[in-house]
Formats: sequence, C-alpha cells, structure tokens
Amino acid sequence: MNLDKALEFEKVKEIWKGLTVTECASQRIEEARFILAEPQLRKELKDTTDARELIEKLGAPPLQSVTEIKDIMEIAKKGDCLTPYQLEKVGMILSAVSRLKDYLERGKVYENSLAYYEENLDGVEELREEIARQIRYEKVDDFASKELSSLRMQIAKKTEEMKQKADQIMRSNKEAMADNFSTYRNGRLCLPVKKEYKHRIPGSVIDKSATGNTFFVEPVGVSNIYEEIELLRISEENEVYRILYTLTAMVADAEYSMEENIRMMEKLDFIFSKGKLSIDMNACEPVITLDRKIYLKNARHPLMDKTICVPLQFEMGEQTRGIVITGPNTGGKTVAIKTVMLCCLMAQCGLHVTSEEAEICMNSSFLCDIGDGQNISENLSTFSAHIKNVLEVLSRVNKDSLVIMDELGSGTDPAEGMGIAISILEELRKSGCNFIVTTHYPEVKEYAEKADGIVNARMTFDKDSLLPTYQMIIGEAGESCAFYIADRLGMPEHMLKVAVEAAYGKKAADDFVSKNQKSIEKKKTGSIKKAKKHKVNPELTQEYNIGDSVMIYPDKKIGIVCEKVNEKGVLRVQVKGKKIWINRKRVKLHVAASELYPEDYDFSIIFESVENRKIRHDMGRKYTQETITYEEE
Repeated sequence: MNLDKALEFEKVKEIWKGLTVTECASQRIEEARFILAEPQLRKELKDTTDARELIEKLGAPPLQSVTEIKDIMEIAKKGDCLTPYQLEKVGMILSAVSRLKDYLERGKVYENSLAYYEENLDGVEELREEIARQIRYEKVDDFASKELSSLRMQIAKKTEEMKQKADQIMRSNKEAMADNFSTYRNGRLCLPVKKEYKHRIPGSVIDKSATGNTFFVEPVGVSNIYEEIELLRISEENEVYRILYTLTAMVADAEYSMEENIRMMEKLDFIFSKGKLSIDMNACEPVITLDRKIYLKNARHPLMDKTICVPLQFEMGEQTRGIVITGPNTGGKTVAIKTVMLCCLMAQCGLHVTSEEAEICMNSSFLCDIGDGQNISENLSTFSAHIKNVLEVLSRVNKDSLVIMDELGSGTDPAEGMGIAISILEELRKSGCNFIVTTHYPEVKEYAEKADGIVNARMTFDKDSLLPTYQMIIGEAGESCAFYIADRLGMPEHMLKVAVEAAYGKKAADDFVSKNQKSIEKKKTGSIKKAKKHKVNPELTQEYNIGDSVMIYPDKKIGIVCEKVNEKGVLRVQVKGKKIWINRKRVKLHVAASELYPEDYDFSIIFESVENRKIRHDMGRKYTQETITYEEE
C-alpha cells in the first residue's frame, strides 16, 4: 500500500513544497522518507527547530531560486561568452548570497547553530562589484571602461554630425524634397527626393516609395560620416565583447564558490521550509526515544482546521504494545489512528509534529491497512484487498514497526471476520511491534482484555445528543452505538427492537427505549406505465384480402394488397414494384382478388422478384448465405 497516499502524507508534502523557493528543495521533499539513523534524525530535528527560531526572530530568510544560475555556470565553464542578462543574474545571486550572509550573521547572536552556515557562503565581492559597475539594465554600461565610454561618445557625436549634414542638404534643396524631414531606411540616413530630382542630390539610392514618386537617397557627405560611425561601432562591439569575456572569465574562476553558494542556498531552503511548516501548523519538536513509547498531548491531524479539530490524547509504552479502538461510526477512530501514525512519520522525517507535547519512538517501518482497497480492474473485493494488505504487513513487521489497521476483519461474514481479526492481532502481538487497530467486534474487545500487552480504547459518544465527541479514552472498551444512531436518524421502534433482540436477546429488546415513535413515512415515487393493448376489430382484418386491386387516394394510384389490415388499421400495398404501408381510410376496393386470380394462386409471383423467389426456393432445399431483400418506400 502507498503509505504517503493512505496517510495523506502526500498532501502534507504538497503544503511543505509550497514553502520552498528552489527546485532542488522541492524535489528533496517529494523524495523524503523516514530516517532510520538516530544521529541524522536528531540533526534534522534540531535544524527544524533552529530554522523556526531564526524565522520567528529575524523573519523569512532572503533565499532565491538558483535554477537559472546553474545553466549560466555551465555556459561559463565551457568558455562561451555570457550575455549581459546572464551576468546580471549572476550579480543578483551574489547579492542574495550577501543578504543571506548578513541574515545568518545576525542569527549568531542567539547562538543558533544554523547561523554558522554563514561561514560556508562566499559573496565573491569583487565579481559582484564588477558586474554591478559594468552591467546595468541587461546592457554593458557606457562607463564600463574608458575606451567604451570614449567610443560611445564619438558615435553620439558623429551621429549628430550626420544628422546636421542631412538637414543642411535638405535646406539647400527644398524644391527637390518630397518631405521636410530625413528618415532611416535599411539603417541608413536618407533624404526623401522627388523622382525628377534624383540626380540632383549626389549619393546612393537606398529605397523608393510604393508609388515610385519618391526616392530615398543617402547623400555622399552623409555616407562618409556613416562609414566613420560603422568603424567606431566595430571598435565598440569589440570593446563590449572584451568586457563580457573578462566578466565571464571571472565567473568561471569563481566556479567553486558559486557552486558552493548554490548548494548551500538549496540546503538552507530545505531546512527553512521545515521551520516555516512548523510555524504554519503550530507544531512542536518531538522528543525522540529508542524505547517503544509514543506520547502525544493535544495532537491534531495536520490537515484538519485547528479551530474545529478536537485534540487527541494518546499514550502507549513498553507494557502496552497494542491498542484496540472501538466506538461509533463517524466517531473519529480512523482520524485518530491516522493522526498518531502521521505524527510519528513526520517526526521521523525530521519535521515537527502537530501536538502540544510529543515523545515518539523511532520505528523501522510504518505499515498500514486503511480504506476498502476495492479494485475492479484487479478483481479485488473489499475483504480480498484487506487480506492482501494484511499479509503484506505481516510479512514485513518486526518488533520496531508501527502498524495501524482500520476496521479489522471487515468485509466478510461477521463470525469469520471476527476470527480472522483475532488471529491477525495475535500475530501482531507475537511480533512485538506497536500497533493500533479499530474494530466493531465485541469478541475482539474481549480478546484485548485478556491478551498481554493489548488494551482497549474507545471513542466517546454523547448518548443524550447522540453525537460523537471525538475523544479517545485508553483502557475502556467502547460500543458502536449503532442502535442509538439509527434511532436518532429515524428508524422506527419496532425495527430497532427486532435488531436489538437479534443482537442481544429478547430481554435487551424489552429494555430498549426508543426516542422515535414514528413509522417510516412512505414517499411518492414514480410508477411504471404499461403499454396500451390495441383491440383488434375482426371486421377490419377481413376488409381487404391479399391480391385485391385497390385505389389509393388522393393520388388515385392502383395497387395490390400484399398484407391485410392490422390492429392499427394499416395495410400494405404494392405500387409500381414498391411495398408501402397506408391507412385503410385512404384505400378503396377497385377489383376483388377473387375476380382477378384463380383459387390457390401463388401471389409470390406478383410480390417477389425472380431473384428473391429463387433464393426462397434454395432456402427450402439447402443452407445458403443469400438474403431476401425488399424495396420499400
């Protein structure tokens, strides 16, 4: 059985993953399993406690996603040139590392061991400052170097000179201009010259208008300046690449520090996510023990609303290795056993548990059988699924296991189910594991009273209000309260007395007092409507005979009757080789068959084709795959 799904731990993980910022931490949560090494578990729990303390005192840590920076580092290591955007991302990560170092440094005041991870972070200040100085808004800054600054100033100066030159030519040749402003075409500064004056302006024709009346000419003087600008831009581009390659080399040289920063960022993200989860769930750090003891004070199911959840009090130790819980349906038995195991599982994953106080033993395995497990595709009934899970549990259980089973022995004959439930409990008791089961069988309660190391527990039920109170009392056996609940829901007294007598005998039935004196009120439901049977008028069936020639109105077509009038007053007539159904009221006898044909005449000659008659003849003599078809209208 999928443990995470059965216990809804996968839903807890989804909440937990929502508190991370890095993909690595989220993936680590997805793969989280309970820890078996005691030193590692104690370290994980202390990390969770330290993370919660720092968050409560200093606020959320300044963590940042590092997925993109990993790809950037791979590019730098290969020797490819990083883009300004990528370098700016490196600078952002280094700024985040610097902020995180400051955050952890402040945590040292509280002697928090988690704060000393600060020593493993390297802000690579020189690289961060160089990126901040030379890269701005995803571009190489004008003042990244003196050479670049000079080149860009020259380009700006020459560009302005080129524009002034173009304006001067336009003013000198106003009558030749199609417009009063210059424009750029294909990256070149051009003048809009009328077609008839194109030879007046010395230069190159770069483009022309859609009508062909305007030519866009780059004057010679402008062209010379443009060529100077292009040479300057080549020098600018070379200088930009020199700066980018220099910064890329610095990033590659800082490879070890960057990878260590990324690793620590992901590790701290995972640790702080545990602290955030503890705060969100108002959880506490459990005391871990190797004794087979579980103690929970005011425990809550982590997925239930804290404002309405009834806290659970639970304890089991070395003398009590098994607990059999009984009580009413909807009384909270399943939630109770899930809460206990979820708290134990969360604790062994290094998480705080949703209780006021907790002492939890380490378990070598967590085994459960919850839900009906019915599976149509695998041909598993409820009982079969339970037994399959139980056998899997028994094959893996040992003295350090924690086992929970819901509705033990259910899904089959009560007497046989009770026997199987007791045999399962006996096997669990022999294994020495800690186990919690729920049941309704009174015989199982009796077994728990007599067996060593097993005690009964019950979920309380208010018989006055007939409502469950969701409280567990260990040491007392409960009852299902099925009769009280059925009475509350409206089952009549006479039915309840029959039920009580069948379960506990006539005396118990006589003593039983029902609060519901009403009988079951019958409600109006739908009724089956039978089809009306048509009465056949014998006179109608004799009105026309097969072979009668009839007149069909209003078309006044002549046809031959091939089927007599039926109970609906419809007969079948052959008209021009087609057989049609028609109401008797639209037909009038033209010539009776007795006047047209001799006695015992074979009407198939008229009503069937030669092919159909042949097929029918063959059917009377032998097997044939041919079929008789009729053309109808």
